[in-house]
Amino acid sequence: MAGNRSVFFVSDRTGITSETLGHSLLTQFPMDCQPVSLPFTDSPQAVDAAIERIEAAGQDSTQRPIVFSTIIDAGLRNRLRRVNAVVFDFFDTFIGPLESELGMESSHTVGQSHGMADPGAYNLRMDAMNYALSADDGAVVTHYDQADVVLVGVSRSGKTPTCIYLALHYGIFAANYPLTDDDLLSGRLPEVLRPHRHHVYALTIRPERLAQIRGERRPNSRYASLRQCQYEVARSEGLYHQEKLPFSDTTTKSIEELAATIIQTCRLPRRLY
Repeated sequence: MAGNRSVFFVSDRTGITSETLGHSLLTQFPMDCQPVSLPFTDSPQAVDAAIERIEAAGQDSTQRPIVFSTIIDAGLRNRLRRVNAVVFDFFDTFIGPLESELGMESSHTVGQSHGMADPGAYNLRMDAMNYALSADDGAVVTHYDQADVVLVGVSRSGKTPTCIYLALHYGIFAANYPLTDDDLLSGRLPEVLRPHRHHVYALTIRPERLAQIRGERRPNSRYASLRQCQYEVARSEGLYHQEKLPFSDTTTKSIEELAATIIQTCRLPRRLY
């Protein structure tokens, strides 16, 4: 395994793009790293400050720092290249070939991917987020007719974070409903969900992992006991099979993987890209 290495994500805006792309690449390598984000590096002074910080990290290590950059301005990108580090410039890598293939120049506009360039898309994101929060944990079941998908599952199986992710990243209106003891005893889909069953997607989780998660919330409780978790998981999965509901095991799936699976299985509209 590679030693601990400093990794910097440098951007002239929020840094979300450089972090996402950089982390995706680094997952392919078994190494420990010390990630540092340097957003809003949008002036010569800010670039010089970033260089100073990166090189200071290099002096404290036997390995050169790794830098992932999404700075748009060509002058600032050239300035950053002076740093004593390994620099991966995403815009140099991709924008040039795209300009050549498309026969046009990039706008070189800062903040296009995560700014307010499209107010309609921003408003849609906020509407979807507000819906996810209002329809969280079965709070408002009267609005299920507005849902693109309704996630069901036992408590702490991953419903809420998945709904929020679907809303923020794809503009999907996602509600979620927790299966109660009465629902599990009946072995049938709750009546409130029956009119919307074509939008229902179920989640399950391994009992051991569920007990661990619940134990962090309510230690030494019946709610968090392995026996209770085994019971709830077995009953909920029986309900899913009985009702022929599509479902996923969230135990080892990231939210990103889970969201992609739900979108593909349910053929949900991806309103944001």
